[in-house]
Amino acid sequence: MPLVLAPPLASTQPAPTFDAARLRTAAATLPQLHTLRVSHRGALIGTYDDRPARAAAPANIKSASKSLIALLVGRAVADGVLPSLDTPIARWFPALRRDADPRKRVITVEHLLTMQSGLESTSGPGYGRWVRSRNWVSFALARPMVAEPGTGMQYSTGTSHVLSAILTQATGTSTLAYAQRTLATPLGFTLTPWPRDPQGIYFGGNEMLLTPAQMVAIGELWRNKGRVGTTQVVPAAWVEQSCTPQTRSVYDTTREYGLGWWVQDIGGQRACFAWGFGGQYIMVFPALELVVTATSSTAISDERHGHRAALFDLIAREVLTPLSSR
Repeated sequence: MPLVLAPPLASTQPAPTFDAARLRTAAATLPQLHTLRVSHRGALIGTYDDRPARAAAPANIKSASKSLIALLVGRAVADGVLPSLDTPIARWFPALRRDADPRKRVITVEHLLTMQSGLESTSGPGYGRWVRSRNWVSFALARPMVAEPGTGMQYSTGTSHVLSAILTQATGTSTLAYAQRTLATPLGFTLTPWPRDPQGIYFGGNEMLLTPAQMVAIGELWRNKGRVGTTQVVPAAWVEQSCTPQTRSVYDTTREYGLGWWVQDIGGQRACFAWGFGGQYIMVFPALELVVTATSSTAISDERHGHRAALFDLIAREVLTPLSSR
């Protein structure tokens, strides 16, 4: 007589549900975390502030600034004030045509956006010398070539700052003024001025200041493919291209990079996100119609004490799993 297997018993465990109070309790266990916001389908469903004053205060989003600079480049291309991404940056910096290394003449705007310029990095050990220099743009472009342009990622804050310098030249106004007119005004807020270099160019890779609500607004803009209401702030194709991997981190091969935005699976969900030192995040999870933002202490790396891992675990457990089961 053939063996007949009984069907498996249905799970008696109820599907997890999103619980805003439980999220706040869990968030309070992360000592480096300052704020957390969860926006689902455009509605704010979860918040955490370690201090009440943080809710409306501008936070230093550190290198998440790079993603906003890239966003502005996309808008400038759409406006027609920047040419195609394959334009050599020597167009704005003619001295590169006279550089002893001919590879500098072929560095393009796209190479800067994808961190594949080939120039030696001004981040990490080189950061201090760079920001103490008299001319940040010249210092960044004078770095020796360590790779062929377009052949690999060299994460560098100076690379992103050069984009701010290009925006300043191409638009005929400051990066702040252009960002206010094309990005912040359509989203309904006013940007707080952030630091500038010795030549007056707004820092293009660090130190931008955003409130949690402004971070959510930018995340929602990205989730809605560059549109707010009836206004197309950034072309939808640019958003898609920004979240399409072009290269990957040499430090963590699971972390890919598009046009100024990181791409990675978090808790089994694909995320496109802006990321800054210490744990500053604007995360977009397109499949879940979800935006998650976080600000954290800028005094210590988010790798120290396992803050990044703990934050990602919290988001996966308390946000992604409950919302993906709906």
